[in-house]
Amino acid sequence: MKKLSFLHSLMAVLMITAAFTACSEDDDNGTSGSSKGAHYDLTITVGKHGGMAKTETHVTLSVASLSDPDTTITFDGKGVEITDYTIESIYDDEFMYQVPSSMDRFSKLQLKNNNLKVVQEQRFDKNTYTPRNYTHAWLDKNTLLIMSTTEDHTKVIWTKLNVKDMSIINEGTVDGIKVAEGYNVLSTSGLLAYRKSDKKLFYFYNNKGLTSGSNKSTNEPFFRIAVINPETMAVEQEIINSEAAQMQGSAYGELLQDFIFFDKDDNLYLTAFSTKSKKNYGQLLRIKNGEYDFEKGYNAFPDTKGKILTIQYLGGNKALVYSGDNAVGTGIQDVAYYYSIVDLDTKQATRLQYNGEDIAYSAGSFSQRSVYNAKENKAYFGVSNDTENRIYIYDVATGNVSLGSKLATGVYFDQIRFFEK
Repeated sequence: MKKLSFLHSLMAVLMITAAFTACSEDDDNGTSGSSKGAHYDLTITVGKHGGMAKTETHVTLSVASLSDPDTTITFDGKGVEITDYTIESIYDDEFMYQVPSSMDRFSKLQLKNNNLKVVQEQRFDKNTYTPRNYTHAWLDKNTLLIMSTTEDHTKVIWTKLNVKDMSIINEGTVDGIKVAEGYNVLSTSGLLAYRKSDKKLFYFYNNKGLTSGSNKSTNEPFFRIAVINPETMAVEQEIINSEAAQMQGSAYGELLQDFIFFDKDDNLYLTAFSTKSKKNYGQLLRIKNGEYDFEKGYNAFPDTKGKILTIQYLGGNKALVYSGDNAVGTGIQDVAYYYSIVDLDTKQATRLQYNGEDIAYSAGSFSQRSVYNAKENKAYFGVSNDTENRIYIYDVATGNVSLGSKLATGVYFDQIRFFEK
């Protein structure tokens, strides 16, 4: 067990062993995850806000509801410490899928009643993957496609899994993607999306001079779109976009944060960014149904103050966006990030308010604190800063914002996930 600072000694009781011992279903808050129906998984870190590949201890707690503003969710003696596995996963309605820390297999997991269950695992065969560094798309409800680059980042590999039994359906290399002349490597993972209406894969990636993303001058000026046939995994088109320099999450896929969605008409939306005066500013781009390149001049969030960090589609023409304010800060621990509702048709963003005042900025740039519950038609989103750890609830139909549950003080709140089963 990691030794905790005095400030966080109160957290010591929640460090559950790597055996993932189950906790009682009942607690003082009445928030324990039920074995039946929907539940929310909340992930916190010890010491400070976490992020991709950070060493902070992560603890996840299942709760049945986030709606009661008088409830304070405590983590003392509850939850699961994430050790052998990572908090960065692929999700469906019921299960999580990931490459664990052992770097030797695919894992199918389930967290219920605060017990992490290994449902099934499949050892690597030909292609090997690194935890956190891959992207994915669902070809149907049982077929999961994983993609990444090789260890030297010069080739793109793929594996199709049958999630019913985690068997490998097929795997190989995308022969149509190679490092462009004048560059040395490809994006670590890239981003992947599957358009159902015409059964096309969109793989977004960069050519780079260096694997590190810290020196943006080593990237090509605009990222690329590979349109792929999912049956053969052959590249049918390669497009160099002209709307943005980089897409979000090019190293880590969509394993922690949501960057891509399709609307009701099967238009594809992607978060990206470009650099102005050495600052990165987010863009929300669109590929219209039947098209393969981004719509010229379309940016649904033109007035963003910094990067777009997460996005949730809320149906109709609305999306919930978590983004940064470069004038305040850009670091993981900076209290510099805020929530807006974006109208995808008018391309206008409205900062979310409660009782007529802007909801406070939050810390944690590598976080996913928002989910959409379609059955309720409500979005749940979290604010975590020096004075507030709180869930807010956005009613999509009315546009009203109400208070949800609080989280205990001293907890660094980084993630909400919603499971329907």
